[in-house]
Order: sequence, then structure tokens, then C-alpha cells
Amino acid sequence: MVVARSRRFALWLLITCMAAALAPASAQTQTPKPPTAADWAAIGKLPDFTGVWEATFGGGRGRGAGGGAPQGPQLTTAAAAKRKQLQSVPREDNQTANCLPPGMPGIMGQPYPMEFLLTPGLVTIVIEAYTQVRHIYTDGRALPADPDLKFHGTSVGRWEGDTLVAETVGFSPLTDLAANVPHSGKMRIVERFRLADPDTMTIDTTITDPDVLVAPYTSTRTLKRHRTWTIAEYVCEENNRNFVDQSGKAGVNLSDPAKKE
Repeated sequence: MVVARSRRFALWLLITCMAAALAPASAQTQTPKPPTAADWAAIGKLPDFTGVWEATFGGGRGRGAGGGAPQGPQLTTAAAAKRKQLQSVPREDNQTANCLPPGMPGIMGQPYPMEFLLTPGLVTIVIEAYTQVRHIYTDGRALPADPDLKFHGTSVGRWEGDTLVAETVGFSPLTDLAANVPHSGKMRIVERFRLADPDTMTIDTTITDPDVLVAPYTSTRTLKRHRTWTIAEYVCEENNRNFVDQSGKAGVNLSDPAKKE
């Protein structure tokens, strides 16, 4: 299974490099205009998301399109069979154990702090886990029709009153819709960020993927603000004990890297 994922990664990397070489440099870039004093003043009128937040656990929930009791994503028959197959892979045989980030949507559920920064036309989320950075563009641009495939996809946001609505498309094949559930190229994620009170944020996340899900899957996460915290350095490779051998098989080095022979 690890070999298959390694081959999938190599194919994805080759295709991505070829596409980058052939596509115009400006295909998915948009030159932002210099912010004006009015643009900066408008930031002060938005909800105060700025600062370091941490997810609380135990209060989140997942539901189908109709709401009701918490449940996992409702999978198609083929997707359910694929999940069962992947669940048989040993736990150490996964990409995050070897320092690849989980990508979207998994990166937003990590048990590590994240910092929100609001600037004109952009919401930046600095995630301590794997030292990841997300950009949600709020400058009026449209979602790309043919997006580059990235771990976090491409996110475009808009403000609906006091709620930031972010839509994301274009995900790397190395990311999963949920644990052991690969997505298709049709996956789309919509997030709704809002403040429940000055130090509590809720994020409603709805995932649609007609090739994998029989119904949209929505989950809600609650974050608490920590006004005195700063983001720490996270370097997965520094003390990583996982490795992949020449055949693609993952393993664990149980020796203490801190000890010198």
C-alpha cells in the first residue's frame, strides 16, 4: 500500500512539474493592488479574528446534510470499500508519520494552535502543526476553473456580515477527505468562520464530493483564543524516527536520537 502511494506521489509530482512548465506564469496568480488607508480602516470594522487559537475537543460534531445525530461521512459503496482496504495498513505506514502535512481538511483539525492574521484582501492562517500556512483571498477574485493541485487547495473568501465564508478547491491526491477516505478531483470545501463570543470561534465545514459522498458532510469545530500565546516552531524532520526503505515500506527507528554512540 505504501508502494502504491509512493508511486501515486511520483506520478502527481511529474504531472505537476510538467503542468508548471507548460502553463503561463500568471495562470493562477493575481497581482494585488497596494492597500489604501481606507482598506486598512475597513479591517478594523471586521470581526476580531486576529490572534492565536486552539481547537477544543469533545464539543465538535459531524452530521449529514439533514443534521441530526453525529455521524461520519456517508460514503458511496466504492469509497467505503476503499476505506476498509486502507484501514488494514499498519499505522506507521502513513505520510504524516514521514512529515508530509495532512493538507485540507485535516490540517484544520490538528491539536496544535493556529494564528489568524487579517490584512486587506487576505486572511492568513499560520498553523503550528507541520509549520503550515493557509491563505484565504478576500480581494474579490474568483475560484480558478482549473486549479493547481495543492495540499491546502486554493481558498477564496467573502464576508457575509460577521461570518467569513471560505470556498476551497484543487487538492493534492496525497490528501484525504477523512481518515482513510481519499477524495476525488471534485471535492469542494466550504468553511464558515464566526465568533460566538470574543474568545470563542466556531468553524462549520461542509465537504461535497459526488464521487465519494452520498450527501454533503458537515462538521463543526470550536476554537478558543489564547491572548498570551505565540506560535512555536514545529520541525517534524528534526526528531522524526520514521523512515521509508527503498521498496517504499515505512518503518520506525526505536533508537534514541538524543543519545550519542
